[in-house]
Amino acid sequence: MTAGWSWIHEGYAPEGERLVEALCTLGNGRFATRGSAPECPAGPVHYPGTYLAGCYDRLTSLVAGERVENEDLVNLPNWTLLRYRCLPDDAPPGAWLSPDSDAPRHYEVRLDLRAGVLTRRLFLQDARGRGLRVTHVRIVHMGDARIAAQRTTFRAYGWSGAVEVESVLDGAVANAGVERYRDLDGNHLTEHRTGFEPGGVARLSCRTVESGIRIAMAVRTVTEPAHLAREGTRGPRTVQTYRLPLGPRRSATVVKTLALHTSLDRPAADPVTEAVDAATHAEAFPVLLATHTASWHGLWEQGELSVPGETGRVLRLHLFHLLQTLSPHTAELDVGVPARGLHGEAYRGHVFWDELFVLPYVTLHFPEVARALLMYRHRRLPAARAAARAAGARGAVFPWQSASSGREESQSLHLNPRSGRWVPDHSALQRHVSSAVAINVWRYARATGDRGFLNSAGAEILLEVARHWAGAATYDAERGRYRLRGVVGPDEYHDAYPGATTPGVDDNAYTNATAAWVLARGLELLGELPDARREELTGTLSLDREELSRWEDVSRRLYVPFHQGVVSQFDGYGDLAELDWSHYRDRYGDIRRLDRILEAEGDTVNRYQASKQADTLMLGYLFRPAELRDLFARLGYALDDDLWRTTVAYYLRRTSHGSTLSSLVHGWVLTRQKGPQAWDHCREALLGDVADLQGGTTGEGIHLGAMAGTVDLVERGLTGLEAGPEGLRVAPVELRQIPRFAFTVCLAGHRGVRLRMLPGRLGVRVPRSARSPLTVVLPDERRGTVAPGEERWFRLG
Repeated sequence: MTAGWSWIHEGYAPEGERLVEALCTLGNGRFATRGSAPECPAGPVHYPGTYLAGCYDRLTSLVAGERVENEDLVNLPNWTLLRYRCLPDDAPPGAWLSPDSDAPRHYEVRLDLRAGVLTRRLFLQDARGRGLRVTHVRIVHMGDARIAAQRTTFRAYGWSGAVEVESVLDGAVANAGVERYRDLDGNHLTEHRTGFEPGGVARLSCRTVESGIRIAMAVRTVTEPAHLAREGTRGPRTVQTYRLPLGPRRSATVVKTLALHTSLDRPAADPVTEAVDAATHAEAFPVLLATHTASWHGLWEQGELSVPGETGRVLRLHLFHLLQTLSPHTAELDVGVPARGLHGEAYRGHVFWDELFVLPYVTLHFPEVARALLMYRHRRLPAARAAARAAGARGAVFPWQSASSGREESQSLHLNPRSGRWVPDHSALQRHVSSAVAINVWRYARATGDRGFLNSAGAEILLEVARHWAGAATYDAERGRYRLRGVVGPDEYHDAYPGATTPGVDDNAYTNATAAWVLARGLELLGELPDARREELTGTLSLDREELSRWEDVSRRLYVPFHQGVVSQFDGYGDLAELDWSHYRDRYGDIRRLDRILEAEGDTVNRYQASKQADTLMLGYLFRPAELRDLFARLGYALDDDLWRTTVAYYLRRTSHGSTLSSLVHGWVLTRQKGPQAWDHCREALLGDVADLQGGTTGEGIHLGAMAGTVDLVERGLTGLEAGPEGLRVAPVELRQIPRFAFTVCLAGHRGVRLRMLPGRLGVRVPRSARSPLTVVLPDERRGTVAPGEERWFRLG
């Protein structure tokens, strides 16, 4: 249930706890802690987890007779654990309590989105009527990115005595949050050291096994009424035990304040010394709460999207999770966009292509963060060059899954939980991720005007990706076209032709079209660069006229296949068998993961015209209709509205939506062409994580790309917003279910530009500054300007 700025889960349902934990995760861009019950260690129901951005470790496991390496985002020690039991004056000590020990008479988890505060309330009662009300309030500080705190209040009903409390800092943790990875080694922490310091501070240090990152946690525990703790250790755990008097008119409070420091911090210092000092001198909980809340209020002023009704509340939840994964603190870190946020261990915390869906929002609201995320890619450009060389190619090949080093982290095997078999994984052939990186570079620079980035790091990325595509393309004299063979497209289902002994398919339309776009932009960028920088780059990269001539040729003659009057997903797609969709829906109900169903039957999805998610239709997401027409025209193909509508309808009938991104892309494409099913897909994208539509996956971590994409659907999709050198261009499309909304962006050097959309009208307010007026370009090419300190309304009809 939701109400205003609160997201509320009422009643205790063990089967839903992991979903609650993921949706109630708190973070600040540097680290995040899942919204787990403090009473409960990891087990079948609960999974506490704390994850530090960029903290990866690599282990080798023996799986299906093969040695498999996996690099994981490491689950850090559990700082939230708090055990308690009642000590009545008139009865023996009670059992240790938790939501699982006795069905709570009342259980509520409330997430305050405006303030970034998680509150969990329990009321427990024994057979003799003795009641205990417990309230936990938790924050992960948005202002001081190394601090978190948790306050627990106990109130007795119908009895007097004491509550015995154990404040635990638990280092006996592992990466065990995803059932599919159960055969993989998840023990990433070693060399645990524990101890205590004056002032109620417990400390725990350890390091990651292979990457050698040193981690230090210090937790200061303070009670009210004040009591000294009995201190001890149990293996890699510190335990501080308190006996606090309790009665009908006497409550007790326990506050745990965490300081987290690691060897990744800058400036470099001893993590243990820094953590102990920070925990010792941290402010009291009320002060931390106030400053944390103020930090969140400032963040919302810059980042909020205001949409009325339930849709707006879901979008606000999506924004909340985006902001606490990628906050202004992220700009100081060497990290990418984790596909599942900092919310769990699915995808092992890796970076995929999700920045393609995330960066548009981040660029418009927090351009410094967007730049930092692109610099993560630039720092790994040497690894991308090495990957190309290893494949006998030139340029740069970015990995489908990236983590710390920039090498390919995609698994070679993956488990089908339906059949229990480990099967080959060829997802590393999704070379289109390199184009996504290049597209992000270009669009960030166009939206922000950051020529310094584009002419330096951005140019190096874009030109090296273009070089790879030009070199990877092979000429087919019979067709008179260049081809890209042996790839996997965004669909992911089709990783080989039926009966083939080698993986990959040929001429994936999305891959080829985006490669052509990158080549064209590379040539355009070289033409725009200052002479000195162009000479420097062409010299450093050994780009000569002959190679650039090939770029031009390939950018105009890459092959795009067609069949039955539609754009083919890849060459030969139209020759595949049709799937009996009704049969599989009737038999299995949910067929989103059709690949797993067919593999369990001894079949393969490679035989069928069936896609996991939008593939060809991704072109309609990335490019406006006119841009897409121009791109195909450059390649020598005519793509009119009728052909594109036919293509959209064709793939709509052949997609299982086994990814949260699929409904988002389909909703975006259909909204642009005013299709009758547009809202159905938009609504599914909105509910993907909230309702856990992918069947239990959200509890392993939210889907950050889909969450950010739904926000971007409103901000850019419905407005047609395009920020560039000429100012603000809009081309609104109507979605009846979202008739009005407002948001604040950074445009043309102006911060805090407020846009308000109403049916048929657009309001633009530019804050006071010394900058030039903002130009607004309307759908019919009418132009207007809005001076700083002014608000203007424009008619759109």
